[in-house]
Amino acid sequence: MDNLRLSLNNSRTRLVATSMFLSTILTASVLAIVYVTANRSIEAETRSVVSAELTGLADEYERRGLIGLITAIERRLPSAAERDALYLLTDRLGVKLVGNLKSWPVNIAAGSGWVDLELRRADNDQLVPVSAASIRLPGGERLLVGRDAASRQQFDRVLFRSVALALGIALVLSVITGWLFTRLVFLRLSDIASTAENIVSGDLSKRMPLRGTGDEFDQVSGTLNNMLDRIEELISNLRTTSNSIAHDLRSPLSRLRQRVEALSEPDKSDLDREIDIARATGEIDHVLRVLGQLTEISRAEAGLGREQFETIDLQQLVGDVVELYDPVAADQGVQLEVKGSAPAIQGHRPLLSQALSNLLENAMRYAPEHTAITISIGTRDGFTQLSVRDRGPGVPPEELDRLQLPFVTLDPARTERNAGLGLALVAAISHMHGGKFAARNCDPGLETTINLAQLR
Repeated sequence: MDNLRLSLNNSRTRLVATSMFLSTILTASVLAIVYVTANRSIEAETRSVVSAELTGLADEYERRGLIGLITAIERRLPSAAERDALYLLTDRLGVKLVGNLKSWPVNIAAGSGWVDLELRRADNDQLVPVSAASIRLPGGERLLVGRDAASRQQFDRVLFRSVALALGIALVLSVITGWLFTRLVFLRLSDIASTAENIVSGDLSKRMPLRGTGDEFDQVSGTLNNMLDRIEELISNLRTTSNSIAHDLRSPLSRLRQRVEALSEPDKSDLDREIDIARATGEIDHVLRVLGQLTEISRAEAGLGREQFETIDLQQLVGDVVELYDPVAADQGVQLEVKGSAPAIQGHRPLLSQALSNLLENAMRYAPEHTAITISIGTRDGFTQLSVRDRGPGVPPEELDRLQLPFVTLDPARTERNAGLGLALVAAISHMHGGKFAARNCDPGLETTINLAQLR
């Protein structure tokens, strides 16, 4: 494991190395700028002072002549050592007249601009680095003014060592920072990976840990937990559906077998055979209807058909469905009423019509005579809501959450008319449209609601 962590193929090592590299490059760039800027500032200041002093001495020559210039230089010499100042005045032949340098530098012409060279001082006969400028005076004399560069070079070495030390410290800090950062990141990832391994092992009750910080890791963990909740719900529905299919299809298939076996009885009359065939056909139709509804639920749960989404005016869709069911409701002595409005949504028109039809059929099944069924359209909490309310007996509170499960019905005898899949299909269609199905008792009656994502 230790070798793996040190490998360049390991994400932690690569992240630390990248952090160290970027921090080092950034720090080195900043320190290099500081170093170069400091050196240039010192050099510019030195040149400015030397140029000003050279100009001043030249003005002194113009006002008072050669003797005045010599006197001016001699006045500066006592304090020259403190200022690292260097002076040299020679005649036109190069013979020294005054100054604290021994002789004019070889191969340097007066007025050749700023130069860096080594010269011997007259006071201690030492060879020192010099940064200087020179001019030729009108009488042919040569004047050189400069500064001893030893102190500047010493400062330069100290500055360079300081920059190198700072760079080394920054490198160490970048390693520590990178390690701490990767430790924080990989600890969170390790928690997520550990939980994921438990889930893969079959424990679907596990959820990604949340620390309550609201950071990106908590957001990812929250999203994964929502996904796991949905997966657990689907698996639970699948188990319930599988068990219910095995239970609910056994009876019609058994009856179908009995009808088919009865057809082979020799003493059967033609009328009895026709009755058995009709009943067998009815059992087959019931099985096919159940399987068809299960297929529709599976397709809706999987989100198949999203490519057929279109902009839908809910008022128009509700009006079309109500117009279709109005005669049936009138025959039962029930009135259908519509209220409310909502903006258009993106949806699958046939499936939404099917969902509303299922809600209306469920409501009409339990609505008392001479009462109204209300279809409401509105918006709430960021969803468009489509609700159907009857004035019937409602359902026991403990059964409300089970209404959307496949094969769940309050009818103790599941008939061809009611196999307990209608509301399961409604719930699947709601999920397909980014919402959910809800039911509540209204005293009197039951209100079932489809929540749909609004148009964006």
